Amino acid sequence: MTIASTERPLTGSIPAVDAAQVGALVRGARQHRGLTQAQLAERLNTSQSAVHRIEQGAQNLSLEMIGRISAALDSELITVGAPKRTHLRVEGGHQLSGRIEVNSSKNGAVALLCASLLNHGRTVLRNVARIVEVDRILDVLRSIGVRATWAPNGRDLEIVRPESLDLAAIDVDAAVRTRSIIMFFGPLLGLEPAFELPYAGGCDLGTRTVEPHMIALRRFGLDVTATAGHYQARVTPGSGDLSIVLTERGDTVTENALMAAAGRDGVTTLRNASPNYMVQDLCFYLEQLGVRIEGIGTTTLRVQGRTRFENDVEYTVSEDPVEAMSLLTAGIVTGSEITVARVPIEFMEIELATLAEMGQEYTLSPEYVAYNGRTRLVDVTVHPSELRAPIDKIHSMPFPGLNIDNLPFFAVIAARATGSTLIHDWVYENRAIHLTDLTRLGADVRLMDAHRLQVNGPTRWRGAEVSCPPALRPAVVILLGMLASTGTSVLRDVDIIARGYEQLAERLIELGARIETFRD
Repeated sequence: MTIASTERPLTGSIPAVDAAQVGALVRGARQHRGLTQAQLAERLNTSQSAVHRIEQGAQNLSLEMIGRISAALDSELITVGAPKRTHLRVEGGHQLSGRIEVNSSKNGAVALLCASLLNHGRTVLRNVARIVEVDRILDVLRSIGVRATWAPNGRDLEIVRPESLDLAAIDVDAAVRTRSIIMFFGPLLGLEPAFELPYAGGCDLGTRTVEPHMIALRRFGLDVTATAGHYQARVTPGSGDLSIVLTERGDTVTENALMAAAGRDGVTTLRNASPNYMVQDLCFYLEQLGVRIEGIGTTTLRVQGRTRFENDVEYTVSEDPVEAMSLLTAGIVTGSEITVARVPIEFMEIELATLAEMGQEYTLSPEYVAYNGRTRLVDVTVHPSELRAPIDKIHSMPFPGLNIDNLPFFAVIAARATGSTLIHDWVYENRAIHLTDLTRLGADVRLMDAHRLQVNGPTRWRGAEVSCPPALRPAVVILLGMLASTGTSVLRDVDIIARGYEQLAERLIELGARIETFRD
């Protein structure tokens, strides 16, 4: 992607952009050209360590230096004026190979950023995903007075909140572009007697009610009135122990209730809680703050909180099972042998069992522990396999079922299998329809109703031009289908992919994918 500045830059100075974004663009363009850091350093007449600092976002750059880098890589990194649209050109039909590590969880990072509001001490989050969704939440946090600083390595983030938050100054533009703003309710209701939040946004997935959040949080004394574009919140603090049954076993609903429980004196019991990966990440962080939590990994959580935390804590975000599934799918649909390392196996067992039922061959390494000291990891190697449609439908369920965000990948996998597969996406009204764009690539995908797809295979994939769906996972599914498609495909307007993935195209290129980024 190109970063565009609409401001007139001072002579010789860089426009007001994030050095980490520039660094990521430099790294991606270098890898696309097949250059090492040393080779780029030679072209720039500088040191390899300087190139490393640039790619980590730890080096101040002048416009003159950015121009030199652009020329060396034959890639326009920054434009002054209106932003250009970003597209991907994919030469498909080629096998992939190699080993790639799973990045940290986007959903985990977002919840931890919201939870950092509870801590009046210093929070350091390690190995944070550098993605648009994280940037938007950081924009919101900084607008209300939180100091958020990236370390020189570009992966670790130090967060220090002020004694009083300036909620009147909240960045509304950033807030309305993310659904994650809804998770500010949980930490804020224990800190503020009254506050206002913009409406939540996010992907186009149909109606996504916030009522399960409100039902849970009312028990903590939260009263919300919806006005034009905002939620008006008032809090009546209670006391004593609470027992709350969540009407929806949702991940963000559970996280909101967890943060509310952490910020109050007394014991709160949450029943029908989600035990999913991002909820466990949040529990592990809250435990470091001093919250006592029983039942992590189950549907009943017993939380002993308190009204103030003033601790210096460090926590490493766990690996992302959805990115793991994305990368495994890339290998499966291209008939390749690749190794995806650092897969959080606890949150991928149903997916792997379903793949085995379809005839997919894979091998697992021995288990090892993640950097957070809690999450179990394995390396998964997928092998070229003859796939068959499963006898039963494929559908998601709350953890420990098949992950809701991993379900779309089975559409493109099923298109490679012999037979007819029924996929039931019961959670979202509008997501299934976006997966019918696979028909543009030669797949036989039929929309039975708003929630069900029939996929008939195997597919004779062919290249095509497709506009990127306005939903994150279906957008990635189309890209992966293009990797399997003979000839050249174009995926237009791909910026939504950056919401949940860090340099996905560049990382697929590392495995041998032939993908070119271009703009118009």
